[in-house]
Amino acid sequence: MDSMEMRRNAIVQMINDRGTVSFSQIKEAFPQVSEMTLRTDLKTLDEARKILRVHGGAKSVQVIIGTDDFLNRRSVRSIPEKQVIAQKALSLLHPDTTIFLDSGSTTTMFAREIPDQSYLIYTTGLSCATELANLSRPTVMLSGGRMNRYSQSVFGYSAIRELERVNFNQAFLGVTGFHFTSGFTCGINDEAILKQTAIRQSEQVIMLMDSSKIDVRCSFSFGTLADVDIVVSDGKLPENFLEECRKYGVEVL
Repeated sequence: MDSMEMRRNAIVQMINDRGTVSFSQIKEAFPQVSEMTLRTDLKTLDEARKILRVHGGAKSVQVIIGTDDFLNRRSVRSIPEKQVIAQKALSLLHPDTTIFLDSGSTTTMFAREIPDQSYLIYTTGLSCATELANLSRPTVMLSGGRMNRYSQSVFGYSAIRELERVNFNQAFLGVTGFHFTSGFTCGINDEAILKQTAIRQSEQVIMLMDSSKIDVRCSFSFGTLADVDIVVSDGKLPENFLEECRKYGVEVL
């Protein structure tokens, strides 16, 4: 196997592991390879249907278009980073408060760590609700709506109307991507609207995101750093993102 084939196989593996990567992340992973060569690699791999090129990067062909990927695939990616995020987020919890817990693999790991104390928790994540079912003291409300069988979540008009009636102390939101021109993004319009609703209804907005989400832009924007109070991450966020957080007064854990 020649070096070009090895590199292209490594690119495919990287994209499959992460689901979505930006071109800047690919360049960082292959610093000795020219930008033109890497773009040729992506073009060739796309034509061979080994990856899917998107604006600013690439997606795994395993990712289902129009969804935020199968939850069971996302749940095995970046596990150490998600564990770090979950542990950091625990320090933000306060008993006897009302919480919105978004769907997703990172929020599911967070739900698994939530202590058995008195909370009122609304969630749109079926997997989050399953983890919370192991606790006896929190009151857990699973919002009604249309089920996304890929991400194991509920969304749509009914779920949005239900959230509009609740005043949350905190919202813990998952992120599919963050781009400096598009803000925080996800793959489904109805889920973007639901996240926007949770942001409006919450006193404190907390984004749970690992560093692989930076420079990833998905189809639908749901917020900017101006909407956020705290970003909880894995300690690997790039300096330009940290500078933007300082600019907007966003705390980073």
